[in-house]
Amino acid sequence: MRELILLRHAHAEPASSGQSDMDRPLSPEGLAEAEAAGRWLAEHKLIPDRVLCSPARRTRETAESVLAAVGYVDQRLDEGIYEGTPGALAELADNHRDADRLLLVGHNPGLEHLAALMHSGQSGDYRGMPPGGIVVLALPAEAAIEPGIATLSAFWFP
Repeated sequence: MRELILLRHAHAEPASSGQSDMDRPLSPEGLAEAEAAGRWLAEHKLIPDRVLCSPARRTRETAESVLAAVGYVDQRLDEGIYEGTPGALAELADNHRDADRLLLVGHNPGLEHLAALMHSGQSGDYRGMPPGGIVVLALPAEAAIEPGIATLSAFWFP
């Protein structure tokens, strides 16, 4: 078995006048949520082999807080995560099949739709992945990522 961990970025500050959505930082609440997510992953020994992260500031800050708790591993930014559809996110994860435990740090609705698609086969099932929320999906080691292939092994949120 291998694992795909989906982490939605923690709470972010609203965009200020003229600020790009990509540049929104985490709020103080979000920083605490991201640190809690890192502690939860460390306590459950869910240390990723690789991290794929959206280039948005709030996701990078979330990933940084998590990695401070679990230890630094191979990490890569991928622009496709920012507005990724469930299919695009599944393809991205599938391209990293060599990682036994892959952490994908991104946004909703893409992450919650991906979790639902992989678990139930329907992207519209299971709504409500809160900021800082974590979904852990177990997959057969060599299987391609496809609808209904995963077992939900954990769901946590701050």
